[in-house]
Amino acid sequence: MENFDGYQTHGFYDELVGPDGKPRPVTAPLLKQINALSPKELRARQKAAEQLLYQQGITFSVYGDKKGTEKIFPFDIIPRVVPSEEWSVLEAGLKQRIEALNLFIDDIYHDQKILKDKIIPKALVLSSACYLKQCRGLTPPKGIWVHITGTDLVRGKDGAFYVLEDNLRCPSGISYVLQNRAIQKRTFSNAFETMKVRPVSNYCDHLYDTLRHASPVVTQKKPIIVVLTPGIYNSAYYEHAYLAQQMGVPLVEGSDLAVIDDHVMLRSTKGFEKVDVVYRRIDDEFLDPKVFRKDSMLGVPGIMECYRKGNVTLANAPGTGIADDKAIYAYVPQMIKYYLGQDAIIPNVPTYVCSESKQCDYVIKNLKSLVVKAVNLSGGYGMLIGPFSTSAERKEFAGRIRKNPRNYIAQPTLALSRSPTITKGGIEGRHVDFRPYILYGESIFVLPGGLTRVALVKDSLVVNSSQGGGSKDSWVLGSEPSNIKDIHRA
Repeated sequence: MENFDGYQTHGFYDELVGPDGKPRPVTAPLLKQINALSPKELRARQKAAEQLLYQQGITFSVYGDKKGTEKIFPFDIIPRVVPSEEWSVLEAGLKQRIEALNLFIDDIYHDQKILKDKIIPKALVLSSACYLKQCRGLTPPKGIWVHITGTDLVRGKDGAFYVLEDNLRCPSGISYVLQNRAIQKRTFSNAFETMKVRPVSNYCDHLYDTLRHASPVVTQKKPIIVVLTPGIYNSAYYEHAYLAQQMGVPLVEGSDLAVIDDHVMLRSTKGFEKVDVVYRRIDDEFLDPKVFRKDSMLGVPGIMECYRKGNVTLANAPGTGIADDKAIYAYVPQMIKYYLGQDAIIPNVPTYVCSESKQCDYVIKNLKSLVVKAVNLSGGYGMLIGPFSTSAERKEFAGRIRKNPRNYIAQPTLALSRSPTITKGGIEGRHVDFRPYILYGESIFVLPGGLTRVALVKDSLVVNSSQGGGSKDSWVLGSEPSNIKDIHRA
């Protein structure tokens, strides 16, 4: 194992290598191909993959970064592998979770039975910054609030997967999944074929079908679907353009749309065309200046009234952020039990909700061993990682929590699983998480793959791209060869 000489798991669960230092049985073909290469050849393949990313302009933006607006998303060519039997459990758990969350959102904006039955504290839900009173009484077409979800999973030291958080507003990252796969297949093609890796390239077909199903009007002709972007300066603009191109639908900004007679209309060379579905990639507060932020120049004035009258579908529906709140996340197992009568297949990470006084006291006393998160921030911002913090940082966070306990949750510091990663010093273990993507259309579809984010900084537990993280391809293995070829769309 020349490339893996001296590789150590250091007591962490490793995605490719067992605690004995030998390849896990399902990963043996991959490690065999890696080790058939010299270290020089392996680095050449890594460099070639990075060059392809540059050539294809696969970028993201970090707000406030003085070094430049756009960056190439770092990519490591050693994939993570998910065995078929593990995937079967994850797939069932993710379908269960999104079904319950959809029912929860619908309940919160209608009868609020779960609050009346005191399964979740009423004050916790109604005080959330993501609870939108403007969405009370709304009924989205087909009863689906959450069409596209990216759920963040982590694997602990025990080898079990846990849900870290739900992303139900405008989840990003799927374009990197698709582009990573296109590059990865060129890198380790022999192992890819031998290991029966399931395809991901049909995601955009599934996405289009999901959006088409969401159309408020059933007609013989194809519904008019658009992707609504804030514009070129958004951190995920590349993805917006990519998905629109792959689905063959217009990429639009707010100024390209107008409301006429309670319908959303697209300005085109043919005149105005009625829009049926808006796959919106802008936040709720910027969606309609007549309803939310009056100073928004990104949205479409009057679009919410069209939506309320059932004349257009917004995917995801406004108001879904109530299930993104990290404090409300703590109650998802109770939601699953309440709405579905089932136990959660994938457990949550144990979570302390600081709005509960006893839990808050515990958190403040144990900051050194906990990870503290602001409930409505993402991207690795607003966090305290206790074991790596200073006494001054812990003192500051204790003050923040006391001042606004509703705004914070805390979780144990997990020993996140690691995966072999190419570094300047050779192949070393780096911590990873996993974001599968779920589409809720005529049925619930989970893409057999997802975004594996990797903390490229040694010993770091923060995998977010905005904090220096990168990504890997995620190989979900099939028990039989798939009859769907994984061909990248040009």
